Amino acid sequence: MYAFTYEAPTTLDAAARQAASGARPIAGGQSLLPALRLRLADPGQLVDLGRIPELAGIRRQGDALAIGAMARHQQVADSAEVRAAIPALADLAGHIGDRQVRARGTLGGSLANNDPAADYPAAALALGATIVTDQREIAAADFFVGMYTTALNEGELIREVRFPVPRRAAYQKFRQGASRFALVGVFVAEAPDGVRVAVTGAASSVFRHAALEAALGREFSAASAAGVRIDPTDLGSDLHASPGYRAQLISVLAQRAVQALVAA
Repeated sequence: MYAFTYEAPTTLDAAARQAASGARPIAGGQSLLPALRLRLADPGQLVDLGRIPELAGIRRQGDALAIGAMARHQQVADSAEVRAAIPALADLAGHIGDRQVRARGTLGGSLANNDPAADYPAAALALGATIVTDQREIAAADFFVGMYTTALNEGELIREVRFPVPRRAAYQKFRQGASRFALVGVFVAEAPDGVRVAVTGAASSVFRHAALEAALGREFSAASAAGVRIDPTDLGSDLHASPGYRAQLISVLAQRAVQALVAA
């Protein structure tokens, strides 16, 4: 049996001190608790972030949405602010996992964990989000380093995420039936500075697809996306899908996302 202590501070400063001393932060627990059950994690000390008011809330902040790290998936999905500013983000949140996961899982926890098949990283990367921590601000382009790895320092805590409001955006994913994670997910966002396409579920970490972005920048149409050859070389392979199958899914999902936006 693993033995660990549990702390539930009510201020970000207290949580940061405990995290800096080696305590493992727990947000929604939807990734950590399964790891504990499978004896894949032995944190020693847990610091629960769920009682810290500074980490909650969703608000419009100029041309961006600021969403607290402890915002639950269902709160993001139900938020009138999110639905009005970035409907694709609300739709993404509303299709994460199942009802229980959406009730407990959090935005900050998902980003900090950086599961290769998680949905939020695709939104953060495609929308050009900024991850605000208790120490600094990190652009999404610099945040996702590799499989389950981010630019966060040891003990650094996410406070909120700022999503610039795009002209339009859409997210399409093909779900793995049992886990409901994205076998492949594609987030397409059109912003004043161009088109961004982020892909999750297809490789060891979320990534932007330069060829799709270039094609859609020239002509924003499903036919333009269909004309891009998706190279399977660096894509993942497992019992669910081959690299070639994932490449085909990227193409199809990108076309569907663009078509949804064109038809809107």
